Amino acid sequence: MNITKEQVEAGQAVYTPRMLGLYDFFILRVIVPYIWKCPIGHRLKLYNANISSNHLEVGVGSGFYLEKTIFPNNNPRLALMDLNPNCLSFTAARLSRYKPETYRANILEPIDLDIDKFDTIGLNAVIHCLPGTMETKLVVFDHLKKLLNPGGVIFGSTVLNIGVEKNSLTNWFMKYYNDRKIFSNLDDDLLTLERGLKERFSNTELEVIGTVAIFRAEL
Repeated sequence: MNITKEQVEAGQAVYTPRMLGLYDFFILRVIVPYIWKCPIGHRLKLYNANISSNHLEVGVGSGFYLEKTIFPNNNPRLALMDLNPNCLSFTAARLSRYKPETYRANILEPIDLDIDKFDTIGLNAVIHCLPGTMETKLVVFDHLKKLLNPGGVIFGSTVLNIGVEKNSLTNWFMKYYNDRKIFSNLDDDLLTLERGLKERFSNTELEVIGTVAIFRAEL
């Protein structure tokens, strides 16, 4: 499948400065718990259990989870990676106390950065926005694992459409988001994600809460 630049950009174009100002309330406190059926506490627990003091966040959104997360020390190395410059600037400002590094990149393509590797990478609410099938999207793990130190951990979540329980309201929102190219996950399924993680990492954990798959994978 040939993915165009327009398809890649469509999933992140909605994140304007105005939208980012509404993101914490509208997305994290309404859509995620009541439509995708995954209370934000589950993801915050994931961050607090896994984040290191040498961390790369990919697909940064508004920076909500990073702001709420307790780092192992008060002076972590924090890097932010996103295709959307609005998300990068918004989150960098929100987390300015950590003096974050920022990188603009399309993770569907090889990431050519000459930087020190990381002990942890967060990939939260990104995969369902990427164009392609679940099988083709998994290439992002091949690209990102090259930025991990040995024994490093990548963790995060994604909204699935196949292999999860949904109701009529969930289905309506899923179609709405996909029709507007905000999501591209109508074919995203649990089994392909699980298999892809196990093929690429030595130790994997996967939990489904509502329509959200929460994962942890160790290099």
